[in-house]
Amino acid sequence: MNSLFSVQRFFGWGTTIVLLFILGACNSDSDKPVETGSDGPVSAETPVIHQVGNATAGKQVFRFETFGNEGFWTDALKLQQGMLAAGVTPIKALQLGLSVDIEALDAATQAAIAAELKTDLSPARAPLLNSVSTTVKLINANAVIGIVAKDSNGDGIIDITKGDKTGATCAVCHTITDGSVFSLPNGGSIGKRLDGRTNHNLNFGALLATGLNSRAYYPVLQLALNANGGKTLGRAPTGLTPTSTEAEVDAYLNNPAYYPVGTFDDTPDGNGDPMHTAAFFRTDLAAPWGTDGSIVRLDNFSNLVYTALLDPTNLTTAGGRAFLVKLGGVAAGNEIVDGYIQVLAATGVTTYPYLQAAASPLAGTEDAPLGIRVDNTKLIDMNAYLNSLQAPPGVVADAAAGARGRTLFRNNCTSCHNVDQGKPVPAFIVPMKTIFPGDNPVTLLAARVPPLNPILDTVGNIFDDKMAVVNASQRGSIRGTAMPLLLDLARKPNFLHDNSVPTMDNLLNPTRGATAPHPFYFPDAGQRSDMVEFLRGLDTNSH
Repeated sequence: MNSLFSVQRFFGWGTTIVLLFILGACNSDSDKPVETGSDGPVSAETPVIHQVGNATAGKQVFRFETFGNEGFWTDALKLQQGMLAAGVTPIKALQLGLSVDIEALDAATQAAIAAELKTDLSPARAPLLNSVSTTVKLINANAVIGIVAKDSNGDGIIDITKGDKTGATCAVCHTITDGSVFSLPNGGSIGKRLDGRTNHNLNFGALLATGLNSRAYYPVLQLALNANGGKTLGRAPTGLTPTSTEAEVDAYLNNPAYYPVGTFDDTPDGNGDPMHTAAFFRTDLAAPWGTDGSIVRLDNFSNLVYTALLDPTNLTTAGGRAFLVKLGGVAAGNEIVDGYIQVLAATGVTTYPYLQAAASPLAGTEDAPLGIRVDNTKLIDMNAYLNSLQAPPGVVADAAAGARGRTLFRNNCTSCHNVDQGKPVPAFIVPMKTIFPGDNPVTLLAARVPPLNPILDTVGNIFDDKMAVVNASQRGSIRGTAMPLLLDLARKPNFLHDNSVPTMDNLLNPTRGATAPHPFYFPDAGQRSDMVEFLRGLDTNSH
């Protein structure tokens, strides 16, 4: 019996975000003798070598570079205004899953926060942690990870109450702290930054809903399109339209059944397909990018995140329209853009797009899907930094069980995966029918510009929604899933890119059924336990 183990990759068409971890061909017949096994699959694909720049500069790009998207987050989405209006205190920020860089704060503030954290955190005993003013102070100090304040008015002082603005960086989804000061169960933490690690507790949907104008995120929401007969594709039973109210948009974003915690919707295609955010360390070992494997190079992945997701108003440009028409067809692509322009006008958003990006001669390609590219030197510097980030050590509780799991893995799971997680992942795409035998799609759009395949969807199942519009056919490959690294799994709270499986044991348990996504199992509970122990212990030193 074949066995594939899944966890989401970040980006949709290159995001992301976002890992689908697939454990190769697993034979779970416990009566068979132990085989010699193999180290991993034979792949004809050549590993991608990223162009790299200055890692020290790339660290600053990853943490603090917005490329001007503070215009979107402050003037369009109005996130900082919403946080103040909603009374988002440091405690509430932690409940959203945001984390605080303690090293960005002065010694007096660090000491005051540490003292209050020793109390019951009630307003009476922890006034700073229950004050919106403290949140403002944290944002002004650039201590709220991923929510970056800029000196927008040029007075030499950062103060969001006096005209300065906040934008978003990759770190909001891809950095946690070491929790050395405080960790809120199922929430954020306070401590020293640990860049590259997935923030599994970030409630990105609720964060968007905190903005006073969450409608400004329209193209990346689940929509009901006339081009699709008014139908919708995603977790919610109904889709949003240009006339949906702020309350209706917020209800979608705040509902974890529609926008699960730890996920990010990285495809502005009208589908509601938030995927679990991927790790962003040792990126030299991982390619192609996205659950769908549609983006080959890391810098192209990052460029698409900045140009289409962290300032989606770029989708209203001629290049953005061409991009959406290419993805979804003329009718649906134009409908999304026209509806977005209608939303922006209705909500008083003007002078967009905001992003600082240059026109690219490679418009329409992976390098510049919308015809624009942010500063390439900074993208290449960030490549270097992300490549340099080390994976966390594996967690080993029972070495003997892990060794048995390793034998099982070598004998059964290496048609798709390397044993050595310090090697680049195989670059091939696993066909949808292999990872999801129950895939029985209907055709939503038969003709797209080659090499794009038809838009397909299996009705009643969200697993393939991510790959319906955006998939590796964009670069001439197939509709399916890409290989990830099997790292930092001990922290992973759920499995499969759509968060549908609660534990690794459940993932490998045949009770899920033969046609379920990833239906490749170990019927024996002891074998499952051994395999889980092995997987939790994997790191880049697991040779």
